[in-house]
Amino acid sequence: MTANEDQEMELEALRSIYEGDDSFKELTPTSFQFRIGDHDDSKAFLLDVSWPETYPASPPTISLDAFFNNRISAATKEHIISKLEEQVESNLGTAMMYTLFEWAKENQESLMENHKPVVSTVTPSANSETVNVTSSKKKEKKEQLTKAQKRKMTERRDNKGELPRGWNWVDVIKHLSKTGGKDDD
Repeated sequence: MTANEDQEMELEALRSIYEGDDSFKELTPTSFQFRIGDHDDSKAFLLDVSWPETYPASPPTISLDAFFNNRISAATKEHIISKLEEQVESNLGTAMMYTLFEWAKENQESLMENHKPVVSTVTPSANSETVNVTSSKKKEKKEQLTKAQKRKMTERRDNKGELPRGWNWVDVIKHLSKTGGKDDD
């Protein structure tokens, strides 16, 4: 079989296995994202995997550069990638995406054992340039708004003088709960 035939077969298998799974996302026929862990899990991470033209004979490209992974330290990212590359080496020449994703899910705890969330904040400097400051300290307390500021925010209108779409979503939900949905007929 040629590399393209192997890729097509594996792509078809991945689509059928992960159909309806929100952890798996096919960006292109040769590029995928797979989330390990739940969205609200502090130890969750997002794998970006791309196939070269000669995959599975040559290893896929694995990256943790997605915005979702910004809170993971560089050392932890390197550790995860090195462990995943070990798995790639042992499965080289075969269809390995399912094996790789499942291995990462099963070993999430060990991959993230040294994980300490990174907090990054953007602060303006004296010469009005933005500087990205990264630290593992506690988040600073948000500035509290005054009553006047809150009132002004709720009274904001668009350029036509109308309130923004969805401003009264609580009333819509109350109305729908009283009237029922389309299925209640």
